[in-house]
Amino acid sequence: MAEKDDYLLDLLVDLGFTNAGEVAKAREEAAAANVGVVDLLLANKIIRPTDVAQAKAAQFGAEVVNLGGMKIEDDVISIIPRHVAKKYRVIPLFKADGKVAVALADPSDLNTVDSLTHLLGAEIELRVASEPDIEAALGKYYGGEKKTVDEGVFKDVIQELTEENVHVAALDDDGGAIEADAPLIRLVNQIVADAFKLRASDIHLEPLEKRFRLRYRIDGMMTEVPAPPKRLQASIIARLKIQANMVISEHRIPQDGRIQTKAGNKVIDLRVSCLPTNHGESIVMRILDKEGLKLGLPELGFFQDDQQTFEKVIGLPDGILLVTGPTGSGKTTTLYSCLHFINRPDRKIITVEDPVEYVLAGINQVQVSETVGLTFAAALRAILRQAPNVVMLGEIRDFETASIAINASLTGHLVFSTLHTNDAPGAVARLVDMGVKPFLVASSTRCLMAQRLVRKVCKKCGQPYVPTEAELRSLQITPDMLKTATPMKGKGCANCSNTGNRGRFGIFEIFLIDDEARKLVYDRAPTSVLRARAREMGMRTLREDGIRKVLAGLTTPEEVIRATVGDDA
Repeated sequence: MAEKDDYLLDLLVDLGFTNAGEVAKAREEAAAANVGVVDLLLANKIIRPTDVAQAKAAQFGAEVVNLGGMKIEDDVISIIPRHVAKKYRVIPLFKADGKVAVALADPSDLNTVDSLTHLLGAEIELRVASEPDIEAALGKYYGGEKKTVDEGVFKDVIQELTEENVHVAALDDDGGAIEADAPLIRLVNQIVADAFKLRASDIHLEPLEKRFRLRYRIDGMMTEVPAPPKRLQASIIARLKIQANMVISEHRIPQDGRIQTKAGNKVIDLRVSCLPTNHGESIVMRILDKEGLKLGLPELGFFQDDQQTFEKVIGLPDGILLVTGPTGSGKTTTLYSCLHFINRPDRKIITVEDPVEYVLAGINQVQVSETVGLTFAAALRAILRQAPNVVMLGEIRDFETASIAINASLTGHLVFSTLHTNDAPGAVARLVDMGVKPFLVASSTRCLMAQRLVRKVCKKCGQPYVPTEAELRSLQITPDMLKTATPMKGKGCANCSNTGNRGRFGIFEIFLIDDEARKLVYDRAPTSVLRARAREMGMRTLREDGIRKVLAGLTTPEEVIRATVGDDA
């Protein structure tokens, strides 16, 4: 070990990361404290972890990689199982020509290389990354050390279910579910209860070629957890299809359903989607959390100024408010929170949704059903004869729906809906592209709002944080702005499952349509001109709103950069 350290120290000196005097002094201190010389140099910040990585790479003629700047795909990560990656502290980078490239901190650890070669049955190509880089990547791609699913339940099922009774555990003779204490049923209930306990929004059960993968989406990020064995795949899927009232014998077409189940003392709703894939049926269950609908506007992420603007818009007697953004950006939650805010006995509110995700007290909700001809447009025509004050449309998808929605807003109704565009001004071009006349868009639209979701810094482990030069440059944060701000970052704790983040909130881009903007819409002005006008009126871009929330210590620069990529702040 001493010889290896000596060679590494010589390399660090040769590469200019330290000098002979500092090394000699560190040797004396290290001998007195009985610690490694390199460790002492790192602790005293004479050298950095990246310096050690470069020296080790030079020692073995390997390439240094920056894991933080890489996006490693899920199919690559799945090459090395979680327990192997954690044990040997390696990250797979890619696979090509029968070789697997991995990043590790110590390329001299031949035992690790031999073990990986044996376990993976492939030749290993070495890359070197710093210890902190490896640590962060293990957390990012494989999750924290905490095991999320009660593995004891899996063991019970494996022991109790033999090849003969595995099918019987899912169904009885009549094709119905059997008693709730059957081992397989306990396993399925445990998976759902665990996801709920961890605040997951989705449960993904994915059949792969040689294994059955279980993942939870927590705060928008996919987290893989210990999964049941592959041989239980068919029975678990059959059990879930029965609960969701799907056709159990149909394996060729997608199916949708709902499950109501209990997690502890709480009744929860699951929206279930079943999709045939190469290796079996993939099941995704969306956990519908009614608590999210009772959020006030500040909990959604609005600062006081934006909240006042938004409250004024949703209090208008007529017109259209459009919330835009990609799938999973929180548009529906925002609209439901708006309805909750304005839901009073003197207002009649009707929604048209596909599907109805949450049941709201005091609101009439219509479920779209294409099979019987109840489309968005047909439902919208019918509900206008019910004399509502407020109408919410799940989504504007085509010209017919857009046209009726706009006519409804022009005849004294307040209409809320969502649209898939990247930014707020882009919603105008989208409506015109659908075939709606510009003068109708101009006269009916009151407000366009784009949003994204970012993760909140964990309140329990958040601590002051100095953003890196790259982050400051990306977000255009100046030293003056930092003088009156306290950016925060979570170091990871039990409260946030060692991620440093707990919960999510929105960043917003609110474009109020004034007379000048209406004229631009009427004249078919391009989106860039509309955007320039919106900026003149004081509209903050998504990135600018994100920067405000970074400076307030609510989220991290990394989150805002990820959520607003390509945004020209």
